[in-house]
Amino acid sequence: MNGLSDVRLSLRSQELEAGQERIGAAALPRSAPCGLSRWGLYWHRLSTRKALLDLTAEQLRDVGLNREDARAEGLKPFWRL
Repeated sequence: MNGLSDVRLSLRSQELEAGQERIGAAALPRSAPCGLSRWGLYWHRLSTRKALLDLTAEQLRDVGLNREDARAEGLKPFWRL
């Protein structure tokens, strides 16, 4: 291989790594804490969705949701986004 090919391979691997980091970051919901395992993420979704069902009308208004939207989100299974 000549020097130009080595540079191209090096740049291409850096591009691929950067793309994987973007995909990985986009796959996790933004409100979940960093470093959770899959089961930790599921537990986080389950507990936050249950808490959403217990919010009062004033609290829902503070976060910008109405009762129907909160109920729809709160009743979703933990494995769904």
